[in-house]
Amino acid sequence: MTSGKVETGSINLPWPLRWFGPVATIAIAQLFGTSLWFSANSATEDLMNSWHISAADIGWLTSAVQGGFILGTLVVALGGLAERYRASVIFVCSAIAGALFNACFAWLSEGLASAIVFRFLVGLSLAGIYPVGMKLIVSWAPERTGQALAQLVAMLTLGTALPHALREAGADLPWQYIILASSFLALLGALLIHLLGDGPHLPQVRSRKAPEHGRQERHATVFDAFKVNRYRAAAFGYFGHMWELYAFWTVVPLLVSNTVLASEFSGLGVSGMAFSIIGVGALGCLIGGVLSRHLGSAKVALGALASSGVCALVFVLFWRDLPAAWLGVLLLLWGATVVADSPQFSALSAQACPRELVGAALAIQNSIGFAITVVSIAATTALFDYIGLDAAWLLVPGPIVGLLGFAWASRQAAIKP
Repeated sequence: MTSGKVETGSINLPWPLRWFGPVATIAIAQLFGTSLWFSANSATEDLMNSWHISAADIGWLTSAVQGGFILGTLVVALGGLAERYRASVIFVCSAIAGALFNACFAWLSEGLASAIVFRFLVGLSLAGIYPVGMKLIVSWAPERTGQALAQLVAMLTLGTALPHALREAGADLPWQYIILASSFLALLGALLIHLLGDGPHLPQVRSRKAPEHGRQERHATVFDAFKVNRYRAAAFGYFGHMWELYAFWTVVPLLVSNTVLASEFSGLGVSGMAFSIIGVGALGCLIGGVLSRHLGSAKVALGALASSGVCALVFVLFWRDLPAAWLGVLLLLWGATVVADSPQFSALSAQACPRELVGAALAIQNSIGFAITVVSIAATTALFDYIGLDAAWLLVPGPIVGLLGFAWASRQAAIKP
């Protein structure tokens, strides 16, 4: 064995990673890299006071990240970048770029307009971190994709909940330093992936060598993945799930502050309860990952999607009447199930599409899914101004459409594999 490396199965890993292994290393790097996503949320009050902006303006900062991510995933998918370049190289470059743009947001922003530009560029960089991280998982652990992706999404979920924990803890550091902490973590994530590299279970990157003498060569495109019924089934389920997920995460503080929870559990604080409700999704992902080894990703994904849909329905029907304790349990169960299906749908997509299209197929699925979140977030928050918590009715159709879409495409796969 080469000095400084350790044997993990049949793969030599650099010695700093020997205690973690490939999957845990990618999951930790994903947590560090995606901490850029909601870094601005930890500075909401400071930004509103310093720049004299409104809560709606803070929403524009979040939308800028989503918009950058959508554009970035489209470029990765349609441009074939995920198949032309090594996944680890894309991840490392994207994490470094995201860290730089995030630091620029902290130190160079002079108001909302320049801040939106930097946050958009952070979102663009995240397109090379989140979906590419999923490809790295597949490259190292194809035999347990569902469980491995569950760890990945669990880390993203904790990153989403983190700003609420920071606010509740009342960190008194200048907001610029809190933002820079995310940049530092992203650079650390880039270092981890640089040390790890690509796994052995994906094809080599495509060369651009010209086809031999008179022979026309056709490369598969991302659109070929949608011709596979099993991929379409997973994608439809994922799209329904995304309609619900980010809109739910966005309105969790409103669900807490406008029900009896705010008064009955005032000691926990709205942000503390929001952190718990969102953060418990990490546990849901991990439990779903374990179950996928025994039940399969499809059963776990559909079970979680149906469960979150039931939670949404029960909430909108009974939020006025449920005692605080039961309402809290309901929201925790909703938080655990609303994201638990995400890694399993991604695993099903990765397993269904041709191996040479895994990176592009996951990227385009992410892009469409996050475009859906922009609509559902805008619709739900706008409706909230008119009818209050009954706006949560808009979340219910997501799981229903996802389940029906999965069932329809699966039926097509059974008829015409």
